[in-house]
Amino acid sequence: MTAIVYQKNKKTGITYAYESVSYWDKQKQQSRAKRKCIGKLDPVTAEIIPTRKRKTPLAVHTKKRGPVPVTQIARRFYGATYLFDRIGEQTGVIEDLKRCFPDTYRQILSLAYYLILEDRNPLSRFPHWASLHNHPHGSVISSQRSSELFASISEPARQKFFGLQAKRRLEREYLAYDITSISSYSKCLRQVRWGHNRDHESLAQLNLALLFGQKSRLPFYYRKMAGNIPDVKTLKKLLSDMNIMGYEKIKVVLDRGFFSAANINGLYKNHLKFIIAAKLTLKRVQKHLDTVRDTMRIWTHYHQDYELYTYSIPIVWNYVQERPYKGDTIKDARRMYLHLYYSSERALEDEKAFHNRLAGWQKELEGDQRHPDHEKYYNKYFDVKRTPVRGIKVTAKEDALRETKRNYGYFALMSNEIKDAVEALEIYRNKDLVEKAFDNLKDRLNLRRVAVSSEQSLDGKLFVEFIALIFLSCITKRMQDTKMFKDFTLQAVLDELDSIECFEFPGHKMQIGEITKKQIELYNKLSIRPPTSLQ
Repeated sequence: MTAIVYQKNKKTGITYAYESVSYWDKQKQQSRAKRKCIGKLDPVTAEIIPTRKRKTPLAVHTKKRGPVPVTQIARRFYGATYLFDRIGEQTGVIEDLKRCFPDTYRQILSLAYYLILEDRNPLSRFPHWASLHNHPHGSVISSQRSSELFASISEPARQKFFGLQAKRRLEREYLAYDITSISSYSKCLRQVRWGHNRDHESLAQLNLALLFGQKSRLPFYYRKMAGNIPDVKTLKKLLSDMNIMGYEKIKVVLDRGFFSAANINGLYKNHLKFIIAAKLTLKRVQKHLDTVRDTMRIWTHYHQDYELYTYSIPIVWNYVQERPYKGDTIKDARRMYLHLYYSSERALEDEKAFHNRLAGWQKELEGDQRHPDHEKYYNKYFDVKRTPVRGIKVTAKEDALRETKRNYGYFALMSNEIKDAVEALEIYRNKDLVEKAFDNLKDRLNLRRVAVSSEQSLDGKLFVEFIALIFLSCITKRMQDTKMFKDFTLQAVLDELDSIECFEFPGHKMQIGEITKKQIELYNKLSIRPPTSLQ
C-alpha cells in the first residue's frame, strides 16, 4: 500500500512530503514501511515541490564530449576567456589536458581561468564568476565539486601531461630550477614541516620546486617536497625524475643554494649542461680570483650594457663517481669554465648589506642574546671578552673584515658548456623569471598559504595552479616581447579584454559584442586573432 506522509522539520519549519510504501516483515512478523522524500510542501498553495535529484560524484560523473550545447538565453563576458582559449590551443595545453583528463579537462580549465582573472580571490567565489563569464565548463562548480575535482587528478595523469608539454617545448633550451616555500596551517599534510621559510612567516611549510624554460619562458614541471629539505639535497631527485621521464640533453640554471660537489658530480654523471652560481669562499674560486683580481678591472674587460667587468678562465673539475655495485670509485678531470664578474654598484650594495649584518651580530653579542645560526659569524668577525666589572666587550677582527671587503662587488658563475662570460650572465639572469613565477603563484594565484586538508586535494589544487601559471607566463612573455608593459599592466590588459560580451540563444550560433580598436590592437600584440561573431 502506498501513501503520502508529511513531516515538519522543527528546526527549519519546512514540511517535507514522503512516499510511504507499506510491506509485511516476515522476520519481525509486523507491518513496516519504506519512505522516500519526494519534495516539500508549499505553505501557500499546499502543493508538493519536487526535490532536485542529487548529482553523481565528480569522480564517476562523465559528460558527453564535444561542444556544450546552448540551452538558455545568456549574455556573458567573453573577451578574456577567449584569449585563454586561443593560448591554450597554441601552446597545446588544451589538447594535452584533454588527452590526460578526458572527463574533467573543461573543469580544470575553467578553474584555471578563474584563478587568473579573479586576482587573489578564493575558490568559493567561483560560482559568482562562472555565472557572469563564458568558460569551458559552462556551468557552476561548487566548493564540494572542486574538492572532488582536485582529488580526481591522479599522479600518472599529471606526469603524462608534463611529458606531453615537454615534448612540445623542451627545444634544447636551458631550464631554470628553483624552490620556494609555501606556508600552511594544516596539520594533516605529511610534507608540512618547519624549515627555512623564504617568506619569513612563523608557520610550517612545504617546498615547491619548479622548472622553467629560458627561451619559452613557460613552466613545464613542478614537484612538491617536505618543507625541511635543504635546496642542495633536491637536485639528485630532480635528475632521477628527468631520467625516468626520458628527458635527455637537458640544460639547467641553478643558484648558489644548489652548489655542492655532489651536485656538480651528479650533473656530469647525467651528461647535463649547466650554469651555476658559485660561492666566492670556495678555495678553487678564490685561487683563480686572486690571480686576476686587479687585471680584470680594466677597460678591455668592461661590458657597457651590463656596467661591469667580466673575465673567463678555463678550469678543471675533479670529477668523482662512486660505484657501489663494482666496489670502486671513478676519478677524472672534467672541463669547466669559471666566469668572474665585478660591479662597482654591487660593491657598494655588498658593503652596506654586510655592515647591516655586522651591526646586528654585534648587538646580539653585546646584549647577550646569541643566535645559534650566527655562531660562525661571531667567531669569524668578533673577539668577545666578559669581565665582572665591564661585562661583555665586543671587538671586531679587522683582518677578517678586510678579507671580506676584498670580495665586495665580485661574483662567479661556473659552466661546463658556455665559454663566454657575457653569454653565461645573460642566461643566468633570465633565471629571475622563476622568482616572478613564484610571485604569481603566491600572490596572484592565491597560493601563499595552503588551505586544503588532504594530500589529494593539495596535489590537485597545485596542478590547477600550475595550469593557470602556464597561461599567465605565456601572456607575460608576449607582453614583454611587444613592449606592452610600457603602457599597460597585465591586469589592465585582462580587464580591458574581459569587458567584451557574447550573446547566446538556443538554436543560434554565438554572437560577439562590440569590440573597440584598442581591444583589437591588444589581441594583435598578443598574437591572437580578435573574436568575430559566428554567422
